[in-house]
Amino acid sequence: MNFKIILEELNVVGQCRKYRLELWQCPQFLFLVMGLIICLTSLVSFFIGTRYVSDPSVVALIVLLIAMVLLVISFLIIRSFENLAETNRMKSEFVSIVSHQLRSPVTNLFWALEHLGSGKVGKIQEKQLEYFKILRENVSRMKELISDLLIVSRIETATLPTKKEEFSMTDLAKRIVMEFDAFAKAYNIDLKFESEKDLPLVFSDPEQIEQVIKNFIDNSIRYMRKKGEVRVLLKKKANDLYFEVKDTGVGIPKVDQKYIFQKFFRSKNILREQTQGSGLGLFIAKSIINKSGGKIGFKSEEGRGSTFWFTLPIKS
Repeated sequence: MNFKIILEELNVVGQCRKYRLELWQCPQFLFLVMGLIICLTSLVSFFIGTRYVSDPSVVALIVLLIAMVLLVISFLIIRSFENLAETNRMKSEFVSIVSHQLRSPVTNLFWALEHLGSGKVGKIQEKQLEYFKILRENVSRMKELISDLLIVSRIETATLPTKKEEFSMTDLAKRIVMEFDAFAKAYNIDLKFESEKDLPLVFSDPEQIEQVIKNFIDNSIRYMRKKGEVRVLLKKKANDLYFEVKDTGVGIPKVDQKYIFQKFFRSKNILREQTQGSGLGLFIAKSIINKSGGKIGFKSEEGRGSTFWFTLPIKS
């Protein structure tokens, strides 16, 4: 049994899969690299020692001590990385399990509220309708959060299903903009869509790209202090399709910009404008675009608005 455990520990590829890490991020692979460095350091120390020290036993002792010190240091460092990797794996599994367990009861609660609010069970008073509305809104927020957590969990465990196909970004973007039109008007925002003609098709997962576009537009509309404009642009750029959403909203402080694609991060000025939100949308968007072979980025200035963009490879 102990021999089997040792073999499992020596299986670098297996350990990397266990932690769901790239090879160069895997603790076991890093330990092998450190071992090679220690061997090279020992050889260099030996040749230098033989040149300046006449007693071979002293040279051997020096090389041995250097190798032992480096081995202990590397072991402690790699063990720390391994603990972090294991903690991250357990955290991802915990989020996945909890999200799956919460999804069913929250969905049942949502449909129960819909049924009660429809009046089919009994007559609903006007005051009761207000409470049902509040409950439905909060349950919807819980459903969105659980959905985002499940997607994040699948991204981290490399199990997010992808169904790539050819589709028109123009048709997709135009439909989404039309869906957001009423929402934009409610916020007193002018939502515009511009697109070059006869754009080529892209090859990606349309449902995932739709989620990215909706995230960009939704953020641009929500984080607006007053009447403003959101411009959605689609055009061809080199061998890619370029999509951007430009707004005249609150913008992102320079100090916060380096964290904008991190999980659960929300800028302080955004928290003042809009308390709702999980801070997962942009992390999910970046993961989807990277997986699709595209690029994603933004530019922003506090108080003057933001421009979020991504590219997708054109289907040749």
